Amino acid sequence: MNIWVNEQIDPSGLIHACIASCNESQAKDCHESFKTNLTNSQKAEGWIAKLRVVKSWDDVPVNALKLD
Repeated sequence: MNIWVNEQIDPSGLIHACIASCNESQAKDCHESFKTNLTNSQKAEGWIAKLRVVKSWDDVPVNALKLD
């Protein structure tokens, strides 16, 4: 099973937002939203929106909103 993990990460590596889902389409839409919602100043400071795939819910950060 693929679990799609969306994260908004600050320059120090701290996750500020995280949503996990088994639905690829929903995850990609969320990723686009995460990227769009970063301001130009956040991007300049090094903030990133990251989309990654994991195989187990154990690999999803504990603070994530989990959509099944």
